[in-house]
Amino acid sequence: MVKAVVIITVSDTCFKNHAKDESGPALVQLVKEQFPDAYIHTIIVPDEKELIERELKYFCESNIDLILTTGGTGLSSRDVTPEATKAVIQREVPAIPIAMTLESLKKTPMAMLSRAMAGIRDRTLIINFPGSKKAVVECIEVVKPVLSHAVSLLANDLVEVRAVHDQMQSGCPHKTSRVVLSKVALRHRESPYPMLEMTEAFNIVDAVMMHWTERVEEVPIDQSMGKVGAQPILAKEPMPPFPASVKDGYACLSWDGVGIRKVRSAVTAGDTPAAPLASGECARVNTGAPIPTGADCVVQVEDTKLVKATDDAETELEVEILVAPQPHQDVRPIGFDISLGAVLLEKGDLIDAAKIGILAGAGYLKVPVRVCPKVAILSTGNELQEPFEKTLRPSHIRDSNRIMLKMLLREHGYDSIDCGIARDEPAELASAIAGALAKCDILVCTGGVSMGERDLLKPVLANDFGATIHFGRVRMKPGKPSTFATCDYEGRTKFIFALPGNPVSAYVCSLLFVVRALRQCTRYTSEFARMRVRLARDVKLDPRPEYARAVLHFPENEELPVATLLGNQCSSRLLSASGASVLLELPGASETCKVLPTNSVVSALVTGRIDFSRPELYVM
Repeated sequence: MVKAVVIITVSDTCFKNHAKDESGPALVQLVKEQFPDAYIHTIIVPDEKELIERELKYFCESNIDLILTTGGTGLSSRDVTPEATKAVIQREVPAIPIAMTLESLKKTPMAMLSRAMAGIRDRTLIINFPGSKKAVVECIEVVKPVLSHAVSLLANDLVEVRAVHDQMQSGCPHKTSRVVLSKVALRHRESPYPMLEMTEAFNIVDAVMMHWTERVEEVPIDQSMGKVGAQPILAKEPMPPFPASVKDGYACLSWDGVGIRKVRSAVTAGDTPAAPLASGECARVNTGAPIPTGADCVVQVEDTKLVKATDDAETELEVEILVAPQPHQDVRPIGFDISLGAVLLEKGDLIDAAKIGILAGAGYLKVPVRVCPKVAILSTGNELQEPFEKTLRPSHIRDSNRIMLKMLLREHGYDSIDCGIARDEPAELASAIAGALAKCDILVCTGGVSMGERDLLKPVLANDFGATIHFGRVRMKPGKPSTFATCDYEGRTKFIFALPGNPVSAYVCSLLFVVRALRQCTRYTSEFARMRVRLARDVKLDPRPEYARAVLHFPENEELPVATLLGNQCSSRLLSASGASVLLELPGASETCKVLPTNSVVSALVTGRIDFSRPELYVM
């Protein structure tokens, strides 16, 4: 485990003006992400060999686990970081700079001019990185998988070392693949998977998810919000546990009728009445207070008149009842709200604030709930880079799917694990899937499921994991290549949703398949609420049934809400999902119907929050 890291920026320029250091802060950010609990110290030194050596020796003697330098690895006469490092280390680790160079050569031939060094002094690992922020980001991605294990080896941490070795022996995370990249010209021209209708796909997901093994845990009631009760909970005491006053007034005997009453006592909430009331007596009571024995009604203050009080007006002695009371008037009897043995929480109930209040009022501090499956999210694609990288590399895009799907699942009450980005290489993809499956019950992948020569998810799942592909194509828009699979991994069934990489396809299919599956596992039902809506404008139909993103507004004197599509529904245009409260279930076009006219009534799945604060229509 990496506990302490030192990052040294070597640069004459940055030593004079710290604000010009970009590679050092980039290293800090990347190290924080991988080792969030580690202590990180940063310094900037000029390109002076003796000074670099001194700092390296000092930090090695301070029992620092890892020293990362950036800068001074080029061909300039002032670039002396490798020489200083070589003078300090006791053993080289030559494969680290070789691996960094090989990866960097994929980006630029200039990588051949870098002279990075890596080695060990005592129990400290020292690695030189180039001086540019871009090169730092690229190179640390290469060494990230081995840093923690290397530090554990140097620290003789046998527990962590053995765990990594066992993981490697089990094929995770480093895994070979049986999939061979075929010649492009010989690849499939048509998907081998049959096209399923949506109802068929839904039925398959529902039937397969029924095999999820239910697990139950007890959680404190203040942590049960949004969870699902796993067992019925019964009231172990009535509520209220005593006859209680509904109003501020006077507890009386109803058969006394109207007339003057002697005020025997005053009872406020939390008090215990001193003695039973006799005929001709009453007791002043507050709302929620217990009424004395003998009384069977409460007369509100407004129906009484003061007759006599003490000289200091502190105590009422007599009042007159002006309106004849009825038996049980304004009294909540024992168990009026909740009777003894009443069901407070049914198995399968979604726990909300009101239910938590009921359970707390009944004396329950913990509640048994269904354990949600662990979900992992993995993006695939050679074109993807992390959103936090400041500079967008040529021909790349920032990965938005992982954070979007993580937040989408959280919006519906489910947590997930971020498993990063996997490249479209069979072995790397297999390793990434193996690593993710070791952490989760349900794996959600995006990308790699279409018909390109680098769309490898289905063959990797089938050939390397023995997965059963339950379906690989669905007649829907967006999301035609959506895939659902299961496999046995480490003795347990794993459920895999391989979704298209286009952001809108990933968004819609996660709602329709992943959230649906999670609801099946936790809520005993998979269905979203449906409602009928009118179309605000004409809608051109696609040959496939379409799930169109829309918002609702509620005109006065209209029986049905009106739905407006959120602009262009292209599967790459995530703006069409932003703010969507419903998915319109549009039928596929037919010879007789290619357009649904304005005011047509269609079905809508309620998948998001309906924003009543914005009744205006969104502009197309």
